[in-house]
Amino acid sequence: MRMLRTRAVLVPDQGALALSEDYFRSAHHLRAEQVTHTLVIEDGEGHAQRVPLIVRPIEGTPYRDAISPYGFPGGALDGLREVAKEAVDWTDTGLVSIFVRDRVAGPRCFAGGTERNEVFLIDPRLPVEFREMHYRHIRRNLRLGFVSTAHEAREVPLEVREGFQAAYLQTMVREGASPRYFFSDAYFEQLFASPSAWLVTTHAPEGGVASAALCVSSDGMLHYYLGGTADAHLSRSPAKNVFGTLVELCTRLGVPLHLGGGVRPGDSLEQFKRSLANGSSRLHTHELICEPAVYAHLSQGRASGDFFPAYRAPRT
Repeated sequence: MRMLRTRAVLVPDQGALALSEDYFRSAHHLRAEQVTHTLVIEDGEGHAQRVPLIVRPIEGTPYRDAISPYGFPGGALDGLREVAKEAVDWTDTGLVSIFVRDRVAGPRCFAGGTERNEVFLIDPRLPVEFREMHYRHIRRNLRLGFVSTAHEAREVPLEVREGFQAAYLQTMVREGASPRYFFSDAYFEQLFASPSAWLVTTHAPEGGVASAALCVSSDGMLHYYLGGTADAHLSRSPAKNVFGTLVELCTRLGVPLHLGGGVRPGDSLEQFKRSLANGSSRLHTHELICEPAVYAHLSQGRASGDFFPAYRAPRT
């Protein structure tokens, strides 16, 4: 009797086979992230999973590798999940390696994923208690005339959208963020056009955007995706009003709010999100080596730590 083996193929369809109504596998997100392919994995018995990928040339070589789009996309799972990486025939992908970012709360694409940084959740079905200092700042800002709103992103007026983008940009500059986080106008256009996106905004007493968060609905959660506070209003901590309104929004929608984590373990951003949360989880990634001999050759002499793929680790 012939044994059926799980097989992977790469389809150059800009992620079309992985599309779903969940934001991180939606047409808007895949276009924004410039997804190029779908990784299709089949077990020969009618079960499959489809993972959106960005295929990239490996500079200075004839080889290619791939990475999931930003966020927590996982894959579209059609009866196939928690696949053992070693049981897959990767030959037909033509890739050296694949880095997959999985869903926050599962189900997972592959078995034995790597646990990454801790992320924080607010479940509206459980008691939600901010620190008293946060409540005090929220009440003070309300007295001063700060006003918070939550709207579907595609309904937001242009001037509010521009105010959000300005606050986001100022925050990225302030935090010394990597170039990856300085998104183009075209990227924001896709985000704001999505029916799965919400903008929560705290306006200053004079009317401008003081702080805002762009959130997306995906896989049974509302995800805090991009956010920022304008330099001029930092001293008032208007982000606390944004998070208070986010709790109201996720309560209305009946889904948990995923806050994300810090930039680095234990940093001030992580501590702030921990102080708001009533639950936590761990992000999972999958490091798939499709061509072990080529991977080893390309990685020679590179100290990668936990960076994957090793041959792309930043040189020190």
